[in-house]
Amino acid sequence: MFLRRKPASDLVGDIRPTWHLHRYLQGSANLFEENRLLKIAVAGLFGITAVLGALIYTSNQNARTVIVPFGADGDLFITGNRPSEGYLRSITFNVVGLAGTYSAYSADRQFQELLRIVHPSAYNEVRDSLNRLLDELRSNPTLSIATYIRSDQAVTRSGAEILVPIEKVRVIGGVIRKFRGNLRIRYALENGRFWLTALQEENFDADAR
Repeated sequence: MFLRRKPASDLVGDIRPTWHLHRYLQGSANLFEENRLLKIAVAGLFGITAVLGALIYTSNQNARTVIVPFGADGDLFITGNRPSEGYLRSITFNVVGLAGTYSAYSADRQFQELLRIVHPSAYNEVRDSLNRLLDELRSNPTLSIATYIRSDQAVTRSGAEILVPIEKVRVIGGVIRKFRGNLRIRYALENGRFWLTALQEENFDADAR
């Protein structure tokens, strides 16, 4: 009695296609799972990057630069781009002293020191204004100016401006005249550094006393 073998065509049609389909479906499922895991990993990476970026930005904004000049007292610091009251008070005295009290012998040196803190965007304008004062001093070598912050009025600060009530004493050829008005100091803070952007005298009148 002879057993009849299935033809080769039956093996190809009945067994091998089924095995290939199973392997294809299993591979597709694995590929889909890998893609899903990859998307989750990429999304997690972006999330971690965003959190780290926010932490670094917050840290930079809260970084404190401590500035204590020789002989100074009080809290002189900048947190992010926010200066302390002591720092602004010290800057105000320095700017008023450099820009407002001078003579033919000291003006050039003082003005050069003042220009060191002038912002590049305002440098040319402030330099030209100071040069006009130097020309006036050359024409009048006996001229001297002394400027004082008035104690009867408060210094006010708003935004990036400081309004300083001042008194100027002008001496030329032995003649003394006094003037009162305001000095408006405009400034900017960049990366913990103070920059002077403008100086403007306002509402000056001769003292009647």
